[in-house]
Amino acid sequence: MAVREIKPNVYFVGSIDWQRRIFDELIPLPDGTSYNAYLIKGKDKTALIDTVDPTKESELIENLKDAKVSKLDYIIPNHAEQDHSGTIPKILGLYPQAKVITNEKCKNMLKDLLLIPDEKFTLVNDGDTISLGDKTLKFIFTPWVHWPETMVTYLVEDKILFSCDFFGSHLATSSLYAEEGENLLRAAKRYYAEIMMPFRTTIVKNIEKISPLEINMIAPSHGPIYRNPSFIINAYKEWISDQVKNEVVLAYVSMHGSTEKMASYLTDLLIKEGITVKPFNLPKSDIGELAMAIVDAATIVIATPMVLSGAHPQAVYAAYLVNALRPKTKFISLIGSYGWGGKFIEQLKEMMGNLKAEIIEPVVIKGYPKDNDFKELERLSIEIKNKHKQMFDLQK
Repeated sequence: MAVREIKPNVYFVGSIDWQRRIFDELIPLPDGTSYNAYLIKGKDKTALIDTVDPTKESELIENLKDAKVSKLDYIIPNHAEQDHSGTIPKILGLYPQAKVITNEKCKNMLKDLLLIPDEKFTLVNDGDTISLGDKTLKFIFTPWVHWPETMVTYLVEDKILFSCDFFGSHLATSSLYAEEGENLLRAAKRYYAEIMMPFRTTIVKNIEKISPLEINMIAPSHGPIYRNPSFIINAYKEWISDQVKNEVVLAYVSMHGSTEKMASYLTDLLIKEGITVKPFNLPKSDIGELAMAIVDAATIVIATPMVLSGAHPQAVYAAYLVNALRPKTKFISLIGSYGWGGKFIEQLKEMMGNLKAEIIEPVVIKGYPKDNDFKELERLSIEIKNKHKQMFDLQK
C-alpha cells in the first residue's frame, strides 16, 4: 500500500489485506482488513506507531524506505497482539537504535510473544508524554479495549488519536478516510460485536477517559481513518448503552425439521406482535452477523434438537458465543425437540451464566410439534411481547 500523508509529517505506512477471510482462525472477514501503522516525523525524532501483521512485513519495510526513514527513534506498540506488533523484531533489526515505547504490561507480553530483549524497551506511565521536537505524543492507558495492556497515543499538536483497536473496523478499502454511511457503520458494528462487546462496561470508562481530549481525527489500527470522530464515538455510545431494541434474535439448528418448524412458527407469531425477528439457521449462518444482531436485541432465543443427552453442538456454540460476548440482552429463552430424553435446557442455561438476563420459560416438545406444542409457542410469544411492551413503555 502506498505511503500517504495524513497531516504534515504524519504518514500512513501500513498495509491493506484484501484477501484475508478469517482472523485468529475464528472471526470471518467478509471485507478483508488492514493493518494500520503510522509514521510521525518530528523535528528531532521519528516514531512509528504500531507495525503490521508479519505476513505483510515486506510492505511495511518498503513503505518506510519510500518515506525515506533513515533513522527510527521510537516504535510504539499500542497493543501486544501480533497483527500490531509482529513485525517489531524485523524493524528493530533494520533500525537497531530504536526503542520500544510502551507500558509495563505490554512489555512483558512482547517479551513472551516476540522474544524482544529487555534492553530494547522504554516504559511509560498513563498520561506520560514524549517530544519529537515539534510534535508531542501523549500515552493514555485504555485497558481491556480489548486486552489488559492496550493504550492509545494522542498527537497533541495535530489532535490525532491513534486509537489502536478502539473504534476499528475490519474493512479493506483503498479510501484512507472513512466514507460515512451504512457500509462503514455495519463494518464498525461487526468489529465492536465480535471483539469489543465483552468489555462494554470498560469501554464506557475509556470513552469518558478520552473525552477531555480535543480530537480532530481518529486513526485506528484497522479500517479507515475518521475525520469526523463524532460519527464513530456516537455509534459506540449507542452500542455500549443499556438501551435495547424491540428485537428478538432466534438462533436455531434442526436435524429432522421439528425444531425448524418450532422456530418458524415462533418467528411468525412474534412478527404478528410487531416485534422485529432476526432468525439465524446456525449451520448456514455467518457467526459475525449473529454477533452483530445481538448487540441491540432485547431477547435471544436459542432453538435446538436433542443430540444424545444434550444440545446440538451448533446450539452449544451459539450459547458459548452469547455468554462470551455478554450482550446487554434483557431476556433469554430456549425451545427445542427431543426423541427419547435429555437435558439441553439445563446445559444451555448453565452455559449462559454471564448474562444478566431474565429467562422466560422454555418450550420443549417430544418429536414433531402438535397442537398443544403450538399453543406453548403462542404462550412464549405472548410472554415475550408483554416483556417487551412493559420494558419499552418504561423507556418512553
